[in-house]
Amino acid sequence: MNFLSKNIKHIRVLKGLTQEQFADDFSVSRSRISSYEENRAVPPIDFIIELSNFFGVPIDVLVKNDLSKSKNESFIDVGNQRILFPIMVDDANEDLIEIISTEASAGYLNGYADPEYVEDLQKIKLPFLPAGKHRAFPIKGDSMLPTKSGAFVIAKFLEDIQDIKEGKTYIVLTQNDGLTYKRVYKKEEDHLLLVPDNKKYNAYEVHLENVLELWEYTCCINTQEYDEHELKISNIALMLNQLGVELKALKKLIA
Repeated sequence: MNFLSKNIKHIRVLKGLTQEQFADDFSVSRSRISSYEENRAVPPIDFIIELSNFFGVPIDVLVKNDLSKSKNESFIDVGNQRILFPIMVDDANEDLIEIISTEASAGYLNGYADPEYVEDLQKIKLPFLPAGKHRAFPIKGDSMLPTKSGAFVIAKFLEDIQDIKEGKTYIVLTQNDGLTYKRVYKKEEDHLLLVPDNKKYNAYEVHLENVLELWEYTCCINTQEYDEHELKISNIALMLNQLGVELKALKKLIA
């Protein structure tokens, strides 16, 4: 579906420009802008390129995505002419977040930068989230206990890798391994150390060049009940004690 005419009008209005002012910026007539916005005429490719540069939005996004679903024009530029829409809204102007289902997660590495892939993701409303661009990611395996396999981690997009908070948990997308959920440390200037909370698994390093996205943990939604033994105070205390021992060892490793 082509959203170009709708997007031209939407972003023009967001920028506070009248059709006449917008036409002046492009050295064309107001009637020409009107015909594009009302879908009575199709802009030539050279004009679409100018639009892309003027709006700071890639051509494929201008054409394929309904930008009116975004609350404002503060799109996040993540490089290589890729745009991440920070906040999507429903018809009632309520914030929405995308859900990466278990099935969709298998294709996330190939589709994370594809506007069509993102457009097709399911979306839900979670009004208690703080400001920022959030997505829900499925958790697989037991490397991050007590977060159980089948749970969903709601995480906020991190625009700058240098803003990592040492020892906090992140959803990490890498070129080699796809999506993973781990505790993250800055090992060196150009490496990150990804550490599982479950000591059965080993920590490992990734080069920053291989990191495609980082999403900082906001909250977790469990889809399964905890077993009675998992909630015993003694088990929780043992887990925290073991984690403390592991963190001490980790500090020596990265010192």
